[in-house]
Amino acid sequence: MTDAIRAEGLVKRFKNETALAGVDLTARTGAVLGILGPNGSGKTTTVRILSTLLRPDEGHATVGGYDVVRDPHQVRRQIGLTGQYAAVDEELTGTQNLVLFARLLGFTRAGARARAAELLERFALSDAAGRAAKTYSGGMRRRLDLAASLVGRPSLLYLDEPTTGLDPHSRNEMWDVVRGLLNDGVTVLLTTQYLEEADNLADDIMVLDRGKVISQGSPDQLKARAGTQVLQVQPMEPGRLAEAVKIVEDVSGSEARSTESTANAAVTDPSVLPEVVRRLDDQGITLAELTLRKPSLDEVFLALTGRPADDDPGSGGTTPPTLERTSH
Repeated sequence: MTDAIRAEGLVKRFKNETALAGVDLTARTGAVLGILGPNGSGKTTTVRILSTLLRPDEGHATVGGYDVVRDPHQVRRQIGLTGQYAAVDEELTGTQNLVLFARLLGFTRAGARARAAELLERFALSDAAGRAAKTYSGGMRRRLDLAASLVGRPSLLYLDEPTTGLDPHSRNEMWDVVRGLLNDGVTVLLTTQYLEEADNLADDIMVLDRGKVISQGSPDQLKARAGTQVLQVQPMEPGRLAEAVKIVEDVSGSEARSTESTANAAVTDPSVLPEVVRRLDDQGITLAELTLRKPSLDEVFLALTGRPADDDPGSGGTTPPTLERTSH
């Protein structure tokens, strides 16, 4: 089986900043490749090059066996693209939006209406088909936007941060939609800042930071690569969290990260667990939860880069204009 996407040494510069500094990637046919990284890491620039909207300054890439520079028309015939913000016309109804895209792609009038109805039903939008898109919720607009990307039955779908701005319920709905696409044999390239999203959807993950690939592999491989387990402690009394944090740090020898209710620290020796329990008991700190687990992708990113994934890198990735609609 050939790879759906291959890229080697992609470089892209915007004025005095380098958005991509030699990116290599491979997307397996029929799988989800997640490109993970913070704002400015080069995710959208990569998608724009692979969708023929930008030319790389160096390197080359093929999509479905076609070079993105030499054979852009052949590449566009195979891909669908959904950018970070919904690109549907909010004055048109759901049906009118999809019929418009279908007609632009050469469908007959009857064929366009049939394809629109099929997609509206698939994305649970049939009841809202006659309403203007401006009356849709954020999640409904994103589903309509994704439906528009699929009008031409692409074999590859690029989703550039598809759940940005959605509430958790709408985000979960979009995840279900993406999983359904795999049953149709569609290859998905997904860019995201949400580590949970990559963990839930991606078969393979490539981590970008300041325009460079800093790690790649399956979610489990990336977690194993961090080389540690995570000790998570939650006191029954939230007011004693600071004491628990100090104990965890003293025993593990690692700096602990705390949330509103838990302390988390990387550990290399599981034998620290009973010592932590003993010291917490000595201090009379009752536990609501004590676990030793694999690191999350957020913790992997912190281990790889030295900062959280939501920390603005401040350089190395000028974001180009919003992606346009591509659907073939």
